[in-house]
Amino acid sequence: MSNKPPGLLTAADEAVAPDAATLLDDPQEWAAFGRPHGKAAAQPLPPTETAWESHVVLEGMHCAACALTIEDALRRVPGVSDVDVSAATRRARVVWNPVQVLPSQWMEAVRKAGYRPIPALDALAREERRRENRRALWRWLVAGFCMMQVMMYAWPAYQAMPGDLSFEMEQLLRWASWVISLPVVLFACGPFFSSALRDLRQRSVSMDLPVALGMLITFVVSMLGTFDPTGPFGREVYYDSLTMFVFFLLTGRWLELRLRDRTAGALEAVMNRLPDSVERRMAAGGFERVATRRLQLGDVVRVLPGEAFPADGCVLSGSTQADEALLTGESKPVAKRPGSTVTAGSYNLRSTVEVTVQALGAQTRFGQIVALMESASLQKPRLAQLADRVARPFLVGVLLAAALAVVWWWPTDPSHALMVAVAVLVVTCPCALSLATPVAMLTAAGTLARKGVLVRNLQALEALATVDTVVFDKTGTLTRDRLAVVDTRVAPGAGLTPGQALSLAAMLARHSLHPVSRALVAAAETLPRLDASWRLDAVEELAGAGLQAQATWEGHGQVLLRLGSAAHARVPADEGAQQQVVLSLEQAGQVSELARFDLSEELRPETPAVVQQLRAAGITVELLSGDHGLAVQRVAGLTGIQAARGGCSPQDKLQHLQALQAQGHKVAMVGDGLNDGPVLTGADASLTFGKSVALAQSRSDIVVLGDNLALVSQTVLVARRTMHIVRQNLWWAAGYNAVGVPLAIAGYMPAWLAGLGMALSSLLVVLNAARLTRTGGRDVASAAVATSGQEAMGVA
Repeated sequence: MSNKPPGLLTAADEAVAPDAATLLDDPQEWAAFGRPHGKAAAQPLPPTETAWESHVVLEGMHCAACALTIEDALRRVPGVSDVDVSAATRRARVVWNPVQVLPSQWMEAVRKAGYRPIPALDALAREERRRENRRALWRWLVAGFCMMQVMMYAWPAYQAMPGDLSFEMEQLLRWASWVISLPVVLFACGPFFSSALRDLRQRSVSMDLPVALGMLITFVVSMLGTFDPTGPFGREVYYDSLTMFVFFLLTGRWLELRLRDRTAGALEAVMNRLPDSVERRMAAGGFERVATRRLQLGDVVRVLPGEAFPADGCVLSGSTQADEALLTGESKPVAKRPGSTVTAGSYNLRSTVEVTVQALGAQTRFGQIVALMESASLQKPRLAQLADRVARPFLVGVLLAAALAVVWWWPTDPSHALMVAVAVLVVTCPCALSLATPVAMLTAAGTLARKGVLVRNLQALEALATVDTVVFDKTGTLTRDRLAVVDTRVAPGAGLTPGQALSLAAMLARHSLHPVSRALVAAAETLPRLDASWRLDAVEELAGAGLQAQATWEGHGQVLLRLGSAAHARVPADEGAQQQVVLSLEQAGQVSELARFDLSEELRPETPAVVQQLRAAGITVELLSGDHGLAVQRVAGLTGIQAARGGCSPQDKLQHLQALQAQGHKVAMVGDGLNDGPVLTGADASLTFGKSVALAQSRSDIVVLGDNLALVSQTVLVARRTMHIVRQNLWWAAGYNAVGVPLAIAGYMPAWLAGLGMALSSLLVVLNAARLTRTGGRDVASAAVATSGQEAMGVA
């Protein structure tokens, strides 16, 4: 009987409960491990009428062949339209239609394939990972203890001269070794044998099949030599080799498991920030603890110090500080008082507060971040896809090579022939080849995520590592997005005061998220609104130009308002102005200028250092902007950018980028604004800041959540470092197999050495990738120090 209060059963608890089919098939549970898919996510339809995208953690998979087996099993289920399984993260993404199939049904298909699915983002999934680590540790300890004992009994046979050991003593040592090897075979080797049986039932091949076959052959040959010392296999026993290579394999697998938690598991650690349960106010006034997924809009929750906020909301009572580093890139605690907004996934640092829930799940900023990270964690880079395709044929080739080795060596010595086959079966490792690319890229993505950089597209890391040109937008990228209105000039005869002109411009600007629009809204915040005399009927934002609206002006009728550049407003440009927005009116075909607004912007203090760092790395830096040419040249001069162009429309930017690509350049675009959308799509790699508009964010490969431009240059350097490590991993994995297999077939590699080589092959790949966790952190930290130094020197 569970001691959890009602409502606290997790989705994973329910997955293993007797009535799992009923519980997991409840539409209210689907949001616990998934979200509506595609366009359905934006449509307020009932859960049973939309396609769903669910994520599960998979137990029992160890290699790329396992991932292919699971994908094949799920694709055969009617109603499952798309499947992605990652061997590096051991997670699966399943897109399914509730009209045709329910979660319990496609999960049952995974179980029939021999694997156990657990709903992701769930408490029991994390607990199951800890239990798996403990079981792996126990198997390793048993194998290590038994190996030492068997080696102690085998040592006299290796050291004794002819006649030193009597037949009876030699047999006693063999029987002792057999007894001590039993726990290794029956307990420590359990995962290998169970996976091999699953492969045989499914008529498939995974990495554990040749390994288990090698273990079984070694034990049977040694047992025959023990039970019948005068028979064909009685000349020598191999209990020491068996226990040694089992110990080495388990050592490698356990260390690999721990390293994966530190590397590829870093993404999962970020995604699992929400609490499993929270205190919710009851109708009677008290509080009860309920599962977070049971919350609804309007609920009042009590968040204790040290807990994460479960949803976006507004502080109702209490004051505290919140850690919003992951969500905003701001490392300093943020004060929260009654009326302040809090975001899901941020941590309550100081005192208890009560919060009214205003947004849940995928509608929160944290939910959007999780969606980006889940998508990245399941992507298969191009090199990883190639490795996965060769995994199964490679394993089949291994089995054939082992069989040929037996045929070749059998006439000479049957016992030696079988041990050569064992060495061939054990030494091969396609896992290293399959893990070489994804584990390095996921490690880099996890390292960057902890620093406030989200990688939406893993393939972009490969593209970013090859770029030789970085193109920056100006407003909101090289400069801060906090523009300020410094002067309002009303045109003669406009019939408006400066305050009225600014208020009218702010009415239009409220329909845009562009930094210029936000500056106008902020400047007019204390001014009275013109809602009584003006009414906007339809507002349209034109990318790279500005805003226009059909409006009704009291006493004047219907007019067309335009706010933006002088060209957009259809008035003459002010050649002396650097940063200016014009408000104009058109009626009956006549255009009249109403007002001009001069703005100023602040250069990010770290910008010159970032440009210098990119140029030191051999990257050309350019600046393209839709702003006035004088303003663009001023920023280029302050930052050291030699190639700069102003007055660019979105099409101009795209044409310039395509011209660079036609010359053979690899181009990365860094932007923040509505007019960056087309060029972000056309770039080889694209980066945007997390505060940018939705269009730019949705089209970029990498999102920088913080407000520090130094993260852009550091991301480029981490991408280069990542691909360097990927190439190292691929060369190691390919070279190891190219050398190890021929040596094993030739009989020059004993089984224990084959086991050590196999364990080290995968372990070195993961260990090499783990260097990115230290390198990335050090690089970003160095950037932060450099930025602080630039600020102290007053670069801006």
